[in-house]
Amino acid sequence: MYNFDFVKPTSLAEAVKAMAKEDAQALGGGQTLIPTLKQRLASPAVLVSLSGIAEMKGVCVGDDGALCIGGGTTHATVAKEAAGKFPALAALAAGIGDPAVRNRGTIGGSLANNDPSACYPSAVLATGATIITNTRKIAADDFFEGLFTTALEPGEIITEVRFPVPERGAYAKFQQPASRFALTGAFVAKYGSGVRVAITGASENGVFRWTAAEKALSANFSAGALDGLSVASDSLIGDLHGTPAYRANLVKVMTRRAVAAS
Repeated sequence: MYNFDFVKPTSLAEAVKAMAKEDAQALGGGQTLIPTLKQRLASPAVLVSLSGIAEMKGVCVGDDGALCIGGGTTHATVAKEAAGKFPALAALAAGIGDPAVRNRGTIGGSLANNDPSACYPSAVLATGATIITNTRKIAADDFFEGLFTTALEPGEIITEVRFPVPERGAYAKFQQPASRFALTGAFVAKYGSGVRVAITGASENGVFRWTAAEKALSANFSAGALDGLSVASDSLIGDLHGTPAYRANLVKVMTRRAVAAS
């Protein structure tokens, strides 16, 4: 590690002020950032912890029926408090990492980091959720910009995520056994206007929508509707855990499982 200033604000206004300092970095649960600091892959001059801001925590239902989750809410809290309103999202949160990770990691931290194998991005993209920051609202389709890259500007903080609750939906993940990240995961969400399908863990460019599956499932919401469909392996991840072709097959398998579980 190395020397840096540590700030723990108790309000969003204080956090925004602290983030305006030169070379400041927000700290959510620290499940990714702390190991990154230890490896000296990041070296902020100021670390701004968001864990003490009560107004950024909690789960509630908005006036429009959307499920509203504070950016500082832990995975464990989402797993518990979203179960009655959005079971698919609660199940996704319950399957992240281990108890230690779920009790420290936050939804805002996960989305801001945008790991290509993280679970939450698929739920956000599949539901067309809205990411609320201290300055604006960002649609899910505009938020994810590639590997570890989002539309967030320097100093911008995710304060809330609003999920339109689908009529039917589920998340299926083939997990990497050591990290419990998604080797490939599929989130399927059915609305009156159609079906959205988001895939995580497979692409070199991060989470993406499988539009061919969306079209097929919007016409016939059944696992059989995916017969004959395939995903090109050109831009998929290839590593010691699986080849691009293997992940291309997992995309279809996990999507079928998510549809069957919806």
